[in-house]
Amino acid sequence: MRHALSVDVEEWFQVGAFEKVIDKTGWDGLETRVERNTDAVLALFAESGVTATFFTLGWVAHRYPHLIRRIAEAGHEVASHGWDHQRVFTMDAATFRTDLARTRATLEDASGQKVTGYRAPSFSIDQRTPWAHEELAAAGYTYSSSVAPLTHDHYGWPEAPRYAFQPIAGAGLIEVPVTVADLPGKRMATGGGFFRLLPSQLMNFAVRQVTREGQPAVFYFHPWEIDPGQPRVAEAPLRSKLRHYSRLGAMAGKLRGLIKAHDWGRMDAVVAALGDVAPIGSVAKAGAQSGDSATGPRPLPGKDRSPGELAA
Repeated sequence: MRHALSVDVEEWFQVGAFEKVIDKTGWDGLETRVERNTDAVLALFAESGVTATFFTLGWVAHRYPHLIRRIAEAGHEVASHGWDHQRVFTMDAATFRTDLARTRATLEDASGQKVTGYRAPSFSIDQRTPWAHEELAAAGYTYSSSVAPLTHDHYGWPEAPRYAFQPIAGAGLIEVPVTVADLPGKRMATGGGFFRLLPSQLMNFAVRQVTREGQPAVFYFHPWEIDPGQPRVAEAPLRSKLRHYSRLGAMAGKLRGLIKAHDWGRMDAVVAALGDVAPIGSVAKAGAQSGDSATGPRPLPGKDRSPGELAA
């Protein structure tokens, strides 16, 4: 099973954790580190012999077009992460449409690639944005990876299917949710800061779990997560600081281990290999008929295993 390796390309100051203490009007006056950090990610991938998908902000591509070209020339997919990390549920349909068009044009000009994939900032497509998938389909996107099927204080759509689905039957768009670990009575996020802060075994367990269920995993992280030397935001809440700065120095080594442990590739290739994907209504119906909720937590395969085995 080939799994999807993805990078959300943004500056250290453009994250959701700092959106209430760093105003967008001041971004251009802050130290930029996205180019050097993304080049470090490219080097790590070249060393590991893998290709990935780089979901990139239009704001970054506008300022560093040569970086986007390097990503494409290294064999990676360039996809959209929106213009400036504005969460989708803060927009209306018309604003979202404009954001999509502006970002795609900038990414395609810089990369020389056709952009067909999208990831919402902070996984912000959920029950509040019933029009978002319609806009993506109308714009000609073939896939989105914008849903986190769990409950989280910053994002989450716990009622969404755990695996790939058609949000609009016959529209030509597939939604591929980010991978979560399905534990008894709870789902846990496994990518990004969760991978950095928690034992690597959790993500490895989640990959093996979805593989047993015949599905590819979707993993993501950010270039700033391998940069322990980035500036510190003194005004940020303690919780945000702990989430953002903890174990930055360990991230590169953990990534190498994860890449080595599984077969990884670009999102577009993984999506192309999915075959027939059911519409969201069919997914829910199939789950109900099987006696298993397609939208709620499902029992763990081999749930009678010991805690040590589950963490392995």
